[in-house]
Amino acid sequence: MAQVQYNGTGRRKKSTARVRLVPGNGRVVVNDRDAEEFFPYETLRVILRQPLAVTETEGNYDVLVNVDGGGFTGQAGAIRHGIARALLEADPEYRSVLKREGLLSRDARMKERKKYGLKAARRAPQFSKR
Repeated sequence: MAQVQYNGTGRRKKSTARVRLVPGNGRVVVNDRDAEEFFPYETLRVILRQPLAVTETEGNYDVLVNVDGGGFTGQAGAIRHGIARALLEADPEYRSVLKREGLLSRDARMKERKKYGLKAARRAPQFSKR
């Protein structure tokens, strides 16, 4: 018998997260490791659980995540986006709540490219009068 699961893909900066929601007791597994072990800061773990907290489904689903690219802040944002999309697939009634909290929109901010003549994206070489 096939188990019910809901999929969602989330992105943030250079990170991509493929999220699976499976009915369960609220475990969060990121890249075959527990979320507490994977993310070093409590704030990142809070960011992960935001969509579940807003929709009041925190103990209902196990969250299985495969994430790659970027740093752990971008990865946490990508996972949050993926969970929100998967919850929307699970129950379309959550759309208004998730949208109001801004969890369905992709954060388009990216790293700005380095320009020639500059040391970084906007950092100019030090000015010297002589």
